[in-house]
Amino acid sequence: MVRMLPLALALLATPALAQTAPQTAPQTPAPLPADQAAMKAHVMFLASDAMRGRDAGSGEYDIAAQYVAAQFYAAGLRPMGGDGGYLQAVKLLGYKPAGEGMLRWTPAGGAARPLVFGSDYIPAADPGAATTRIAAPVVFVGHGLEAPAYGLDAYRGVDVRGKIVAYVGGAPAGLPSEVAATFGGADARLRAAAAHGAVGAIALADLRAASRGSPTFAATKDGFAGERVTWATPAGVGGGGVPIPLLATLSPAGAAKLFGARWPLVRQVGRMVKPVEAKGTLAVDTATTFRPFASSNVVGMLPGSDPALAREVVVLSAHLDHVGVGKPVDGDAIYNGALDDAIGIASLIEEAKRFKAAGTAPRRSILFLAVTAEEKGLVGSDWFVNHPPVPIADVVADVNLDMPVLTYPFQDMIAFGGDRSTLGPIIARATAALGVTLSPDPIPEMSIFVRSDHYNFVRKGVPSIFLWPGMKGPGKAAFEAFMSRCYHRPCDDLSQPILWNQGVRFVDANYRIAREIADAADRPRWNKGDYFGTLYGGPMAK
Repeated sequence: MVRMLPLALALLATPALAQTAPQTAPQTPAPLPADQAAMKAHVMFLASDAMRGRDAGSGEYDIAAQYVAAQFYAAGLRPMGGDGGYLQAVKLLGYKPAGEGMLRWTPAGGAARPLVFGSDYIPAADPGAATTRIAAPVVFVGHGLEAPAYGLDAYRGVDVRGKIVAYVGGAPAGLPSEVAATFGGADARLRAAAAHGAVGAIALADLRAASRGSPTFAATKDGFAGERVTWATPAGVGGGGVPIPLLATLSPAGAAKLFGARWPLVRQVGRMVKPVEAKGTLAVDTATTFRPFASSNVVGMLPGSDPALAREVVVLSAHLDHVGVGKPVDGDAIYNGALDDAIGIASLIEEAKRFKAAGTAPRRSILFLAVTAEEKGLVGSDWFVNHPPVPIADVVADVNLDMPVLTYPFQDMIAFGGDRSTLGPIIARATAALGVTLSPDPIPEMSIFVRSDHYNFVRKGVPSIFLWPGMKGPGKAAFEAFMSRCYHRPCDDLSQPILWNQGVRFVDANYRIAREIADAADRPRWNKGDYFGTLYGGPMAK
């Protein structure tokens, strides 16, 4: 910043300039229409430097939550948080490994051999326990996945009861991207292993043949000390997780010590792998450190008007948090999160106001939800679906608003998940009313359907969609420019060329969708046989 002289001193120092300089009025931008100005005002506050990136658990996030609560009150929503207010307390829990732990392999008929931290193994934090001690045989089960519709059945003919399973991460080649994304992490494997009686699991790194998304041992080592976040149970450990722990990640060298002469069989990773049992016992002793902290979701409801349908609830969601303060870029360390996702929250608020202005209440109730800790792994929405203020069985749909890139006049819209349920035709009608088309997923390789808060509703069997402006015309270039330059960077602020009239169009589309869902005679249903509806027990999927 240039240091400026006080005005009086500057005038005294340059009298000639003061006498001859032309007097011009400062240029002010033309005022926006009221609906556009309202959207911009929300983003001006939420994405200001004063909010310091709205990191979940920070005081600035709490201020942002109070702001949204005040806006919900102004829109006439009924408070649905705790203690008669709009804030739903969310107990968050950071966790990470406490030390290097110990892994010791005892081959059948041989002496115990310790594995070496950093070259043979990296321990995993256990969100469910401060200390984890297991000693058991190890069975390699390939990818460790069960999806018979896609030819995956890792546990056919193998008994893993009381044993540790070893698996290769990532997803096998040939799966649809959204299905592959559900298998990309450890959760699907841990649930499958637990269902077959296993007591723990280890991941085998750097075996990526016929696989995609498998983490490398080097990356696991680099991220060893990093904190992960979940929500906390009353016992002070992680909730919403899986019933058995991921114990460690082994390098090829570490895995070879377990499987010995059978190691070549393990390295032949394919879609169907014959299980391979290591001859011996693996003892694991690890510790996890916990950091509890607090945040909140913001929850308000517009009650329905139909006595027969008012107990059913349409959820409209967006995430309020961003990533806080981070590594400086061009001298700026505040990651403001204007498009990600202050503008989604602004859309949520303005949609609530539109329902109020309509004068006629919808038949079903509509719940407006601003969630915390999306950036930490969809944690706030996971808390919500596990601690809902209404029975989760009464939630008929979720329409999620996350990071709409509104820097161009959009010619189409994308509804991730819209083709999986009867929500699809509703969305098509709403977009047609705006004069835009509904386009299929243009970036299936990014697996967007499983990467935002609506997916936690999907996991409870609720038909859900994630709505974005589309990529026809100037859309593709604008989206790619945002992702390459400003996504999760300090420049995601109000310096971007946000078109507030497009924000109003986006709100209009969301309002039409929510209104039709709320007023329809029937609740949304999964399409018959849909993979996600069937996987998570959604209504009518079977």
